[in-house]
Amino acid sequence: MLTNKVFIKKTKMGGVMKIVREHYLRDDINCGSQACTHNCDSDGKEPLEEIPISDSKLVMKPHYLVPDTNVVLHQIDILEDPSIKNVIILQIVLDEIRHRSAPIYKRVKDILASSHKHFYTYCNEFNMHTYAERQPGESANDRNDRAIRKAVAWYADHLKDTEIEVVLITNDAGNRKQSVLDGLKAYTIHEYVRSLSNMSLIDRLANPLNQMNQDNNGKVLFAEHLGLAEIQKGIRAGRFLQGTLLISRENYLEAFVSVKDQEKMIFVQGLQNLNRAVNDDNVALEMLPDSEWSCPSSMVLAEDEGKDEEDEENRALNETVVDNKVPKELRQPTARIVGIIKRNWRQYCGILQPSIIKERTRHLFIPAEKRIPKIRIETRQAQTLASKRIIVAIDSWPRNSRYPLGHFVRCLGEIGDKDTENEVLLLEHDVPHQNFSEAVLSFLPKMPWTITEDDVKRRRDLRHLDICSVDPPGCTDIDDALHCRELDNGNYEVGVHIADVSHFIRPGNALDQEAANRGTTVYLTDKRIDMVPDLLSSNLCSLRSKVYRFAFSVLWEITPTADIVKTDFTKSIIDSKASLTYAEAQLKIDDPNAHDNLTKSLRGLNKLAKILKKKRLDNGALSLASTEVRFYVDSETNDPIDVKTKELMDTNSMVEEFMLLANISVAEKILYEFPDNALLRRHPAPPPSNFDPLIKAAQSKGFTIDVSSGKALADSLDQAVVPENPYFNTMLRIMTTRCMMQAVYFSSGMLQPQDYLHYGLATPIYTHFTSPIRRYSDIIAHRLLAVCIGADASYPELLDKSKIQSLCNNLNFRHKMAQYAGRASVNLHTHLFFKKRIQDEEGHVLFVRKNALQVLIPKYGLEGTVFLNDDGQKSSSIFVYDEENNTQTAGDVTIHVFDPLIVQLSIDRSNVQHMKLSLKLVKPMIPGFSVQSVREVQANATGSQSKTSTTDLPISGKPPQKKKKRTH
Repeated sequence: MLTNKVFIKKTKMGGVMKIVREHYLRDDINCGSQACTHNCDSDGKEPLEEIPISDSKLVMKPHYLVPDTNVVLHQIDILEDPSIKNVIILQIVLDEIRHRSAPIYKRVKDILASSHKHFYTYCNEFNMHTYAERQPGESANDRNDRAIRKAVAWYADHLKDTEIEVVLITNDAGNRKQSVLDGLKAYTIHEYVRSLSNMSLIDRLANPLNQMNQDNNGKVLFAEHLGLAEIQKGIRAGRFLQGTLLISRENYLEAFVSVKDQEKMIFVQGLQNLNRAVNDDNVALEMLPDSEWSCPSSMVLAEDEGKDEEDEENRALNETVVDNKVPKELRQPTARIVGIIKRNWRQYCGILQPSIIKERTRHLFIPAEKRIPKIRIETRQAQTLASKRIIVAIDSWPRNSRYPLGHFVRCLGEIGDKDTENEVLLLEHDVPHQNFSEAVLSFLPKMPWTITEDDVKRRRDLRHLDICSVDPPGCTDIDDALHCRELDNGNYEVGVHIADVSHFIRPGNALDQEAANRGTTVYLTDKRIDMVPDLLSSNLCSLRSKVYRFAFSVLWEITPTADIVKTDFTKSIIDSKASLTYAEAQLKIDDPNAHDNLTKSLRGLNKLAKILKKKRLDNGALSLASTEVRFYVDSETNDPIDVKTKELMDTNSMVEEFMLLANISVAEKILYEFPDNALLRRHPAPPPSNFDPLIKAAQSKGFTIDVSSGKALADSLDQAVVPENPYFNTMLRIMTTRCMMQAVYFSSGMLQPQDYLHYGLATPIYTHFTSPIRRYSDIIAHRLLAVCIGADASYPELLDKSKIQSLCNNLNFRHKMAQYAGRASVNLHTHLFFKKRIQDEEGHVLFVRKNALQVLIPKYGLEGTVFLNDDGQKSSSIFVYDEENNTQTAGDVTIHVFDPLIVQLSIDRSNVQHMKLSLKLVKPMIPGFSVQSVREVQANATGSQSKTSTTDLPISGKPPQKKKKRTH
């Protein structure tokens, strides 16, 4: 049967176009039920069980469920539960979900792919008995509701000869009423879930119907959000701006909005002006009058986790007041949020803050991410969940509620348990960490794997060269190896040999899709989340010593002054002669008695690397600083027992220089051959305003920082040295790192060549090629280079600049999240390390705030806050803050930025649920504020001087695998 779909479309010129599409209808579409008595066109796959089992007290007979669109969108956590089976997802519902929420659509597709869930997609839009043509004057929503009812009615009639009932699940009162009039069974999701024996499902219901009207006695706390049509009209007229909200990590009442084509971010301050927007939401802004502009507070302000919800309600209006007494020269463009264009809510990990009234079912949830507000949920399991890490989802944020409303999703485990806390940080940073599926593993090479004669013919045989790898201790995913040998003409041949991962991962298959989605390997302190299965990452692709491996080699002829004479790219077979650590390679180089070929190769590489580095720095490349630490763990408990700052050697720099050279050489080659679709990496120059904190901090010590160019900045940093404070320059470089923009991947055809610059490296072009085992960007660079040299064939997606850019967007997100997850893992292990310790350590003041000092502890690479008052909220009575000079003064002691301190580190156990690292000032000694050192406390307790600040523990167990080379 043939029917037509008619669309009216407005053209760019303002005209109207009528589009007519033919729509074919059939009568032989399979119903998907094993109980079907009709001659449905079966393909042997009927997911719906013949006798569906349910313990519902509402629907006593065996039944199938048909949820409408809103139920699927808002109650996906219910549908994912193992107890919910035999569900029909109509095509009309699936199509609408795809357009409204990509994350929910993916979750639905995952459920449909699960054989034990017995979910089925029915193509009601192509069945002549269930297709509903839109009637004149009927809204799209009403037509969809009618189509759903028609499909339910057809299913009920189709299965009337069986014992199975078909039940519509909808929370739409009108749809439910009409269904009953049509003689259909229809219930709300709340009615159906409450009829099941699994009572824990009730806690997971989104927006319980009785929840909406219980907040704050009806007081309106927030302005109403404008509708989307009004917002779009205002944006076109220039009254409103659009951007992404970024809540401050230091003050939950302040945020910035990144607006396209505007150099400076727009500032938003106060609960009322934030108007129920959540971090990462896409919002509409209305600029405030200039007289109401403000600037970020110098206060460190966090939501008080100890407050009960009633106290919070009383405080809500106070949080809306904004102090506008800001000097004119400090004011920043300030706005208020008038509407939400797109919510970017996700599921949040955290802990429960149970109500002080035991009988209550309404409680507050405290997210692990401090930029997310507390969430009010209903649960009957508060007593059980009080000691657990849980996941909660936001459902809505009414105008009369201080907090958003949400629902409990699931429990992760005990607070403080290392596996649970690792799971939290992986979920919070959206790191895909599930086991590789059977579909993915099916594309791995069959073992035993061998190199064939055909492989040898297609590749250059470099097995005779003295190649070795240099990596951190314990590294098993060895991406790169190097060699250097002197040529007859006095020049050197240098080779960088990179694991040929693209040989094993072919475009478009399940293995390739999984690697593209993961984007990067994630390195935690005690584990590694691989981008590709272990067979590749630690075996077949890893350039281990004394085994033959496929490589993609970059070969240069280089003069003794490190000038490039010739560059060659080739697929190769190599035989690494040694897998060295940085320390082992350094020992070989420094050993005066070592004269073997491998040592000569390392010395040649090291000599050339030093010249290359000097050239880079002379060209304006930045040498910035960040503190990396290494934990040593107990071999039995895997708990950290010691921690040390990583020591950098010449060999670290040696490897880095040749990786940079290889990346630049490959970037030039692939851009020349593919000017529109090369995958490159850029580091935008920071806007001058980014450097304001750095310039101000340097001025406090009498230094001027020139930020007019990368070269000027590098020279200024080199000159900023305080002999009596050797760590000052390192601190300045750490601050400079924080002024930088994020380096990002991009498709060359999407930007102008002048925007390709990598600011930090001072190179006009750059890409990532040297780590394909752990970065998907490098696999794409390998594929492009292979096409350039005729070693592999191209494919359509590789030549599509838009698809390359879309891939880059995901890689940028995954890369950023992997960095954050790595830092969170270090913080977690630092907390575990101090769980049974109190220790005094040297720190340096990084920032001076109105109510706090932010201190860097170099030994542990961590930052902490020394609050200058009791509750971290109000100003201190002991200290006087000088905002102009950025100092805190107590008596005759004045604390400046960069000043060294002695701080006491311990775990604050005042909140058993949410123990934090606490920093207290030991020196300088300030009466009434500073605490005694651990040594003094021990001496007072024992009557004799203690030997050390903490008990020395033996180092045992092997160090965990850590991140490889620095990423630029």
